[in-house]
Amino acid sequence: MITKIQVARLDDIDRLGSRTVIIEGREVAIFRLSDGSVHAIENRCPHKGGKLSEGMVCGSAVHCPLHDWKINLHSGRVQEPDHGEVTVYETEVDETTGVIYISL
Repeated sequence: MITKIQVARLDDIDRLGSRTVIIEGREVAIFRLSDGSVHAIENRCPHKGGKLSEGMVCGSAVHCPLHDWKINLHSGRVQEPDHGEVTVYETEVDETTGVIYISL
């Protein structure tokens, strides 16, 4: 069963910014890209556990603040030559209210 959880409002996150939430014991980073789209991923780099929410967003990837690994915000995959992946969470933005939901 998929559960939608309200996690933030669109105006809580600047473009190219992020926000961290804890959902059922999981730390999730929510990113707002320059095009206004919202993406949510596990807030832990698979390399050394860096907080991805503290990384720089470039295009549709976030750069881990520890060792600059690039993680695709759509797929959760690490860019080669590095390897690994993080959990990606489906997001939905209510266009009327600006409320952001994450599906678990």
